Amino acid sequence: MKKLLGLLLLPLLFACSQSADEDIVVKAQAIHDHDRCHMCGMMITKYPGPKGQVHLKGQAVTPKFCSTRDMFNFVLQSENKRQVQELFVHDMAKTDWEHPQDSAFIDAKTAWYVYGTSKKAVMGPAVASFGTKEAALKFAEELGGIVLSYDQIDSKLLAGE
Repeated sequence: MKKLLGLLLLPLLFACSQSADEDIVVKAQAIHDHDRCHMCGMMITKYPGPKGQVHLKGQAVTPKFCSTRDMFNFVLQSENKRQVQELFVHDMAKTDWEHPQDSAFIDAKTAWYVYGTSKKAVMGPAVASFGTKEAALKFAEELGGIVLSYDQIDSKLLAGE
């Protein structure tokens, strides 16, 4: 009888442990001078433009990227997509393009992006990130490009198709 009761309670224990993991608040980590891009191995702080980082479920290491473009190329890979817990990018309306500050990290899924701008970044055309659609529209008006939501960025766009 005790074994039966234990088996009946097991799913409830599992459900509780899952929700506890989901309630953990993940914050952006600082990017240090010697941090290297998870995709290309370049020194992250050596280059201008917005950076990104991905927090993966159950992983202690946080992949950091020298560009939002590299972050998207990583996240859009099918084997990585389902492991993503949180993503952060710089709000370029609140930080310097040449030296983005850690205090300007925002949730990448709610950010707005400008693709195809004349502003130079690293690893191909910039995918400039902004906290508001208005800031992204203003940037695109001044420096070119199209404004996109997180869900509109895909591998075809990044490949230039």
